[in-house]
Amino acid sequence: MNAVRIGRRRRPSRVAGDKGYSFPRIRRWLRQHTIGAVIPQRSDQLRQHRGRPLRLDKDAYRRRSVIECCMGWLKECRRIGTRFEKLALNFLAMIKLAIIRRCLRILDLSDTT
Repeated sequence: MNAVRIGRRRRPSRVAGDKGYSFPRIRRWLRQHTIGAVIPQRSDQLRQHRGRPLRLDKDAYRRRSVIECCMGWLKECRRIGTRFEKLALNFLAMIKLAIIRRCLRILDLSDTT
């Protein structure tokens, strides 16, 4: 999270995750750093809140699908999906190359229709 930079901000204002990230330690860290958690509560955690589930911004949670789709088509590139590049610098270069390739494919499809 410390490496994320959004404009002038050092950290995002909210973070979305699935139920696998619903742990008190993660929620506490996000709260300490004033980052909103858009994480649904696991069913085994309802007792901690006396049957009162945590609030979940469902619209923000639905927007996670954009990231999920992005990761899906990014993993279509076999080099990225299998982490063929072991050095972080080379791996980041391959991710950028895959994104450029995807953008060119989208631009090419929009010109033919």
